[in-house]
Amino acid sequence: MVPTLIAGLIAVVVGVIAVVVGFIVGQIYRKKVAEQKLGSAEEEAKRIINEAIKTAQQKRKEAAVEAKDELFRMKAEADKEIKERRADISRQEKRLDQKEENLDRKTTALEQKEEQQKKRAELIEARLAEIEQMRERENEKLEHISGLSEEAARDLLLTRVDEGLAHEKALRISAFETQTKEDADKLAKELISQAVARCAADHSSEITVSVVTLPNDEMKGRIIGREGRNIRALETATGVDLIIDDTPEAITLSSFDPVRREVARMALEKLIADGRIHPARIEEVVEKCRKEIDAAMKREGERAVMEVGVHGLHPDLVKLLGRLKYRTSYGQNVLNHSMEVAYLSGLLAAELGINITMAKRAGLLHDIGKALTHEIEGSHVGIGVDLVKKYRENPAIIHAIEAHHGDVEPTTPLAFVVMAADAISAARPGARRENVENYVKRLEDLEAISSSFPGIETSYAIQAGREVRIMVKPEQISDDQLTILAHDIVKKIEDELEYPGQIKVNVIRENRAVDYAK
Repeated sequence: MVPTLIAGLIAVVVGVIAVVVGFIVGQIYRKKVAEQKLGSAEEEAKRIINEAIKTAQQKRKEAAVEAKDELFRMKAEADKEIKERRADISRQEKRLDQKEENLDRKTTALEQKEEQQKKRAELIEARLAEIEQMRERENEKLEHISGLSEEAARDLLLTRVDEGLAHEKALRISAFETQTKEDADKLAKELISQAVARCAADHSSEITVSVVTLPNDEMKGRIIGREGRNIRALETATGVDLIIDDTPEAITLSSFDPVRREVARMALEKLIADGRIHPARIEEVVEKCRKEIDAAMKREGERAVMEVGVHGLHPDLVKLLGRLKYRTSYGQNVLNHSMEVAYLSGLLAAELGINITMAKRAGLLHDIGKALTHEIEGSHVGIGVDLVKKYRENPAIIHAIEAHHGDVEPTTPLAFVVMAADAISAARPGARRENVENYVKRLEDLEAISSSFPGIETSYAIQAGREVRIMVKPEQISDDQLTILAHDIVKKIEDELEYPGQIKVNVIRENRAVDYAK
């Protein structure tokens, strides 16, 4: 850039000089042409030339000074830019040096690691080789000790693994079956809970005696009669014992047959109201009361059939149902119990998709045999089965009646429904003559007796005290000892507890195998 400026200044100076020279040459040329006319101008030309020369010199000096100033300024800028670039280059060189040092350190560290890894690999290879040699020596020893080759040992091992897998499959199947049973039990409990919640039935607790109120104590003498002929006639006609004691203005009637007791009560009340008490009148009134009781039993049977919604029963079965109103079982009215079983059977059948009408019919007739247990020998189940067979009831209903106490193995859903409904109605607190406190205490005593034997892990009273489920410790009680233990528990329960019906003792011994897949 500086040489360019200097060349420009020189060109300017040269141009000025050229102009001056040209001007002078022109003047000289003019002077030669017009010497005559320009004689006086020679001196002027010289003066002009001198001035032009001076001017040119002055311009040249000024141009040279300006050129020098510009040169110094440009040089200073150039020096400044060079310094900045040198400083920048120096910083970059320092950063590059630092990077190179870092790379060198990393390279050194990597080389050291590679060396260490190489040494480790060599050590591992050496150890693997040593392990392989040890394994070969152990295999040789095992083959020598067992007398089996490696292939034979492998086949034996695979056979045992297959057997182990078969056992594992059996365990898994058993666990699945257990889970299925638990789910079924849970569903059954839900269905039973819903059925019980939707069924509400009142139960009256009858006893084996009835009390007849007298207007005065003189009436006791008239009932006894001369030499006791009236009381003997009344006891003979009704089959009921009359207890006349010191109780003021009351006579107690005692009989195991509630129908006879009801006939005697009605007859005695009629005789007291009529006032005529003698053997002939007693027989007449007793016979009349029997007819009234028969009519009342028929009405009660028809009412029960109507309320439950069961139709088409034989009239004799309807009358026998009414007879159950005067029959009790552990203080529970049998007719009310039969109606409640019918309701519960219908509700359970609806939940399970079974014929509701058939379930109600079987539930209502399941205890029909109790109407004749005082007259016919045998259990109420057998009597009831004979009755429903006589009147040509459905075979499914006959089987449900026959199986509701487990006399035969239940094989139909209807039989299981009736069995469950009967257990719910008969065993729940308040249904029978047993208050809640006694009920809870009986369950606690039942569990305490069951847990008192050695080897028992835990025991639970279920089915409202009709069953006790006992879990034993498998390491202490063997399968062969289960039967003996169950018999001993049953014997102790029979000796120490009082309970209605029967109690099922269920002793369980279980081994479990648990493993985790990872």
